[in-house]
Amino acid sequence: MHADELEIDEGLVRRLLREQFPRWAGLPLTRAVPSGTDNAVFRLGQAMSVRLARIEGPTVPGGKELDWLPKLAPQLPLSIPVPVGQGAPNGDYPWYWDIHTWVAGETVPMEQLDAVEAAHDMAGFVAALQQVGPADAPLGRGIPLAERDEGARYWLARFGGGPSVAAAWERALAAPAWSGRPVWHHGDLDVRNWLVQDGRISGVIDWGCMGVGDPACDVMVAWKLHSAAARDAFREALPTDDATWDRARGWAVSQAVAILAYYTPENNPILYHEAESWLELALSG
Repeated sequence: MHADELEIDEGLVRRLLREQFPRWAGLPLTRAVPSGTDNAVFRLGQAMSVRLARIEGPTVPGGKELDWLPKLAPQLPLSIPVPVGQGAPNGDYPWYWDIHTWVAGETVPMEQLDAVEAAHDMAGFVAALQQVGPADAPLGRGIPLAERDEGARYWLARFGGGPSVAAAWERALAAPAWSGRPVWHHGDLDVRNWLVQDGRISGVIDWGCMGVGDPACDVMVAWKLHSAAARDAFREALPTDDATWDRARGWAVSQAVAILAYYTPENNPILYHEAESWLELALSG
């Protein structure tokens, strides 16, 4: 998926566990699928998961997930992972790595969900996260769109896509910036980070982009529901001002363009075709 990523297999994870967490080294270990874009995840026993970066992992201990996930978990309507340990780099692996609680559920394609129900689940989750107090919270992915402009134009130039794509980005840039207090956001609410039980979203994983900032970067999930009706149901369930809605559409456009310019249908078919759907929906309204 990435030219410079590390190959991470069960043998490597076993060696790390034996060296640093010997009390858990004998538990069953199974690679979780589908794989994320940046991390390898393994289920450890029945109650834990091991997550290791494949590219550009953390070089210092600690981190916002260790500090904040235990505080966020009791305040949210969906299950999230909670850290139980952190491993250190060694001769086999160059970065810090984490052990979290296992969150029950499955990742399923969007077409297997009722899109309007998913919209309500996501709106309730985003609303609850936005109510968490921002004091002392880290900055997250929700930076002003102007700070994303250089990167967005880099990918726009490589993707092409015609004047309608560039115009959608310009419209988002022209929207007034967020002027309220910074709010909590997950920052990466793609369907691959939802866990589903009995047909409903039950958990949210992969919190590496979390923090406080502009709420638009979570509101963009409205276009990741792959349905105009679900997009509109999300906005009805989570009333959003026009400027934030326009910035959120810009987030969806810029992410879709970057994915379509970087990945191919061969090396990441699921994410590639999801991005095609996001872009089509964002350009339609």
